[in-house]
Amino acid sequence: MPVQPGRGPLYRQVRERLVSRIADGHWQPGQPLPSEITLAGEFGVSQGTVRKALDALAAENLVVRHQGKGTFVATHTAQRELFHFFHLVGPDGAKRMPLTRWLLSCRQRRAERDETVRLRLTGNAHVVEIKRLRDMGGTPAILETIVVPAKLFPGLSETATLPNELYQLYEEGYGVTIHKALETLRAVAADRDAARLLSVQIGAPLLCVDRLAETLDGTPVELRVSLCDTRDYTYLSEIV
Repeated sequence: MPVQPGRGPLYRQVRERLVSRIADGHWQPGQPLPSEITLAGEFGVSQGTVRKALDALAAENLVVRHQGKGTFVATHTAQRELFHFFHLVGPDGAKRMPLTRWLLSCRQRRAERDETVRLRLTGNAHVVEIKRLRDMGGTPAILETIVVPAKLFPGLSETATLPNELYQLYEEGYGVTIHKALETLRAVAADRDAARLLSVQIGAPLLCVDRLAETLDGTPVELRVSLCDTRDYTYLSEIV
């Protein structure tokens, strides 16, 4: 259906149509989009307008453009998860993906009140809770608690092992693609369990990173609280 003049810039209308189709699963992660000429004909705009819309999607990491091959819906990879959703860097300023040392637990339980509100769940909903200890540079540095709606991830709590990159698992195993995340930071004191697992003193300062991750249509699908030992690491946020 052609876009409508007078309802904002044409390229923005095309972008919104494309985003809606990706969010609805019309095009799956990794699948190619129709050519610029095909999209231009469908939306009744110039090829240049379609190109501008696709450039905007590429800048938002929603699509990937390959010269001579076309435009593809972006997929989660270890590198994408590292550079878009992980912000701890070492003294040399380099990012390195933390590795799971121990999967401490993975279980299904009833959602707590705060989880129900933040994940927009019903009052009797269940969640899957994952706890794991992650290494940076070969030493324990991050204690994570991850909570996701059980209805979106059937069977996850029964999984014997979990991959290091969960966002790739969400996408490939359950059709849930993480698009963006909101993080809040605060300093906390290590309790007994955190101190034991991270090899710090009880009461030692830790960086608490509270993340709420959302899909493309804004649906919250993951709560993640990371307790980080930052004696050898810095939280880096790039503002562009």
